Amino acid sequence: MTTTRSTTSVTHTPPSPHGARQAFLLLRTVFTIAPIVFGLDKFLGLLADWDAYLAPWVDGLVPGSAHQAMLAVGVVEVVAGLLVAVRPALGGYVVAAWLLGIIVNLVTLGEYYDVALRDLGLMIGALALARLAAPVRSAVPAPSAAPHRSAVREER
Repeated sequence: MTTTRSTTSVTHTPPSPHGARQAFLLLRTVFTIAPIVFGLDKFLGLLADWDAYLAPWVDGLVPGSAHQAMLAVGVVEVVAGLLVAVRPALGGYVVAAWLLGIIVNLVTLGEYYDVALRDLGLMIGALALARLAAPVRSAVPAPSAAPHRSAVREER
């Protein structure tokens, strides 16, 4: 009995710069629109009863009622979304930090663990956006315009 075995060579190629650009644009769009929409909804109340998501200890830290605190949250979210639109490298980190605060609030509330887990995924996406938007620094120094005098040796 003869056994034939087929082997396939797998070659890993670097990611396409087009794919990285598309990922950046997708993340920037999502992290611009979502915070603005959720921030505006803090005023409209169409998507959720946002006051119910505020942990009592957080409500005790901020002045005013839970509703007033959520209105302030709405303003911060709109500003964060606009920041992502104009400065995604910075805005991505701001949104990630904001989401971390939301996760801590939800976990200490003792409810909404599913929402906290979703927000963890969003936080990782915001961090990915910030990294994709970071300026690229070359590891190779730029060549100088003229050779340095000490490097030029005169032969007589």
